Amino acid sequence: MTKQTVARQALKVTGFGFRQQATLESLEQVLDQLIAQYGPIDRLAAARSMLPLVEALGSARNIPVISVADAELASVTTLTHSAYSLREKGTGSVAEAVAFLAAGSGARLLGPRTVSDDRKATAALATTAAQGVGL
Repeated sequence: MTKQTVARQALKVTGFGFRQQATLESLEQVLDQLIAQYGPIDRLAAARSMLPLVEALGSARNIPVISVADAELASVTTLTHSAYSLREKGTGSVAEAVAFLAAGSGARLLGPRTVSDDRKATAALATTAAQGVGL
């Protein structure tokens, strides 16, 4: 019997950060910016405290949503640094931290966060590590 390795493609995970005043349209607009730049998105992600609005977006776009524990956000070194995010959530960028954590071990950010036109939402994209699975 021979052993085969099947490659699992890396997934693209978009993490969100946003103000309380953000709307579904704020998130849709910033997501569309990332899709235009990087192509289709496989998963959306949010901190648990911010989950309902991202779940609404996931439902509207038929994209699964990943929840990240708020307490884990401070463990991520981010590419950008917002004084507000540092004060409120303990991380330089909620969107970048969420994307990185949701993508899992071996993840990498594809760039700094993107800001919505109304400046109420941010989104960042991370990829999961591609893996080979032995059969």
